[in-house]
Amino acid sequence: MSSPHTAAKLLIFTDLDGCLLNHHDYGFAPAAALLHQLERLHIPVIPNSSKTAAELHHLRKNLDNSHPFIIENGAAVFIPIGYFPEQPEGCDRIGDFWVKTFSLPRRHWLELLERSSFGTDKFQNFANATLADIVKLTDLTADAAARAAQRHYGEPLAWRGTDAERAQFIAELRQLGAKVMEGGRFIHVSGDCDKGKAMSWLAEQYQLTFQTPVMTIAAGDGQNDIAMLESADIAVLIPSPNHALPVLEKQRQVYTATRQGPTGWAESVSTILTNLNLQ
Repeated sequence: MSSPHTAAKLLIFTDLDGCLLNHHDYGFAPAAALLHQLERLHIPVIPNSSKTAAELHHLRKNLDNSHPFIIENGAAVFIPIGYFPEQPEGCDRIGDFWVKTFSLPRRHWLELLERSSFGTDKFQNFANATLADIVKLTDLTADAAARAAQRHYGEPLAWRGTDAERAQFIAELRQLGAKVMEGGRFIHVSGDCDKGKAMSWLAEQYQLTFQTPVMTIAAGDGQNDIAMLESADIAVLIPSPNHALPVLEKQRQVYTATRQGPTGWAESVSTILTNLNLQ
């Protein structure tokens, strides 16, 4: 990797809930000015989230973001058609996007959940939930909950059993071939994918396009962000009101925000830009 002061292409990958977006109302006002500045500097901000494609389509409009994005904990990368000069190898065309997938489809994981020895009295998954159930589980509006339910590659579930049963359940699913990630509110069941693998693949596409080294910044607050944070050149930890900071093996180039949500996000990213002589 070249020095931070050379012309490396800087990419910012970010979790959304509790990071770029406020955990409670999903607002991003404290980061709005910085997001405009990043656009002027041609530094892409790339959502890397457990959210669905439907949710990201909606949020990108609110954020005025036209860059690629990663959904469902690294299950798929969506790249607007024409964003790169050529369609990246291994992508399918879905609507207005080139899509690189890293997981089997949702129906595979729903069938696997049915084979589990734990009944649905121990968990509530989205496929078996009503819209009202999902609203209650997520604290989202009905419209937003409907978008959250449109999953394609994995399945989130809320655990209702004991901690000991939870550990047994996760071990069983892993034995059956699932990757199980624990986010802020839900257990996510999917294939052998994570935010780090998807980020690394997309960063490589930027490098191939620009024919220059890339430097990655990743911001996250949860356990499902660890692979992304560990893989990034610079990691940003955002404190959460609901859980402890993720613990990283990575020791260097790790920033910890002093404040939560988009305020802490903007604070840390601004500090990094200043250290890189970019503002």
